[in-house]
Amino acid sequence: MDMLDRLEATIRARRDEGDAATSYAASLFAKGRPKIAQKLGEEAVETVIAAMAQPDKIVSEAADLMFHLIVLLADTGHTLDDVRAELARREGVSGHDEKAARPR
Repeated sequence: MDMLDRLEATIRARRDEGDAATSYAASLFAKGRPKIAQKLGEEAVETVIAAMAQPDKIVSEAADLMFHLIVLLADTGHTLDDVRAELARREGVSGHDEKAARPR
């Protein structure tokens, strides 16, 4: 199991039995999907800012972004394996072609 899989398992455990008073992930789940999505958006913006103005901070910001993405995936009932499957489905397909084939 790699680090992201371990992180996902920990986040899911916090969702299912975590204490919002002692677990940041559990506190996000307790606040609901709008708060989780807001935090993901904030981390995405911070990652972009780091890329443009503070490249030495991009790895740290990317880690925050991935953490919050995994929390949102867990909240919606999805997993990293779902994302992996979608990426595998797209493998070998032009990004332009894949985007054009999406339902509108």
